[in-house]
Amino acid sequence: MPQVRTRMAPSPTGEYHIGGMRTLLYNYAFARKNNGKFILRIEDTDRERHVEGAAERLVRVIKDYGLNWDEGPEVGGPFEPYIQSQRLDIYKKHALDLINKGHAYYCFCTEERLEKMREEQRKTGLPTTKYDRQCLNLEKDDVEKRLNNGEPHVIRLKVPENEEIIVKDLILGEIKFNSQDIDDQVLLKSDGFPTYHLAVVVDDRLMEISHVLRGLEWLPSTPKHILLYKYFGWELPVYGHLPLLKEVGENKKLSKRMGSVSAQGFLEDGYLPEALLNFLMFLGWNPGTEKEIYSIEEFIQDFSLEKVQISDMASFDRMKLKWYNSYYIRNLSEDDFYNRLTEWSEKYNYDFKVNDYIRKYTKEYFLKVLKLIHERLQVFSDIKELTSYFFKDPVVNKDMLLEKSKDREAAKDILNSYINLYSEIIESDWNKENLDKRSHEVLLLKGFKTKEAFMTLRIALTGMEATPPLFDVLGLMKKEIVLKRLEDALSLVS
Repeated sequence: MPQVRTRMAPSPTGEYHIGGMRTLLYNYAFARKNNGKFILRIEDTDRERHVEGAAERLVRVIKDYGLNWDEGPEVGGPFEPYIQSQRLDIYKKHALDLINKGHAYYCFCTEERLEKMREEQRKTGLPTTKYDRQCLNLEKDDVEKRLNNGEPHVIRLKVPENEEIIVKDLILGEIKFNSQDIDDQVLLKSDGFPTYHLAVVVDDRLMEISHVLRGLEWLPSTPKHILLYKYFGWELPVYGHLPLLKEVGENKKLSKRMGSVSAQGFLEDGYLPEALLNFLMFLGWNPGTEKEIYSIEEFIQDFSLEKVQISDMASFDRMKLKWYNSYYIRNLSEDDFYNRLTEWSEKYNYDFKVNDYIRKYTKEYFLKVLKLIHERLQVFSDIKELTSYFFKDPVVNKDMLLEKSKDREAAKDILNSYINLYSEIIESDWNKENLDKRSHEVLLLKGFKTKEAFMTLRIALTGMEATPPLFDVLGLMKKEIVLKRLEDALSLVS
């Protein structure tokens, strides 16, 4: 049996989409599961949409997710180069080969003519436009004359008429297309760059790709690719088309208005690579068990295309992703948590002043703060909101303070009572256990309701309704800070 060889071929036209990372992960796992090779190829032939530096960012973000490749940029391999813009002579040779075989032809139509043709077709109500084949039957002498005169041209695929093209898909099963619905696709553009269709077929063949696993959006292109394989006289790879990703409750692709859609964006938001990969594993694949936590090694072991769902779209549940991320954060050791958090804030320029806080307080204090919020943190970017009151005075909402304490007089009574209590407690007794005990004694003495009294204290000290346990917070803060904040709150309601 030939060696399994899969590939991912992203285009550097912007930030790498999170859906592309899911597809890459499946290709990676399938190759590893079958003792094969995984190849990374950069498809940078769309010069109009090419973004400078995007290829380098593609390579970096894949590595940041903890994945690698056996052949490709920075690694090399037997089929170099793995960047398409460095392979133009190869594509031109194959395009000319198709012309010589009668399966492609030169087209000299201007963009103005093509746009006018499309507009006229749209007016007739056609769902899609197709080239009208004006250049299909040009005389050979006319073609040579135009070429010699340097007239701009492209090379188009000559699609057969009324031919059934069958796609045998590993995931979707057998799918039939009719060639009447297929355009005479441009293969080589006037600038000498190939279109995706020519380049992907030539490269997949020359790089000996055995399995093409890609998103469902590429299914309509597959019959064109099958024709190219047929005309070149090559054996087909095995195709498998994966469901696209959609927002939960929607029937359309991921939307930036719902949050990040790029692989890089999720890392910048403070998601751990291992959590992201674990989440991506289930976007189209299911092991058929209750198991939800997978290392990459376990995923490779269990992955199979038979367990990929037959569906147009898989739901991208952002709340589930947060659940995964919080699980992985909770399971970091205290040292790893500190190191990963600080590395993340430095790498992505997140304004969480770790060194400033440590200088102003102590590293011991900083670590105690992190320990308190460790299990509450869902993504690293929440760290500022969850810890800010440990390092600077909060903005206290007067209405919220009064609401929790019932009314102005009750608020003043609660704050005064605890200012008096905490003023009496000496530094050596300033700890969580003693503060808890003495604070509850005041409840009994004054007849305060627990929720009203302690929520008033919580908001006065932190500005927030939800925090770690109140006396954990109190015990960690210095006595003078606690008293100052209670007095500030008292002034606010007086």
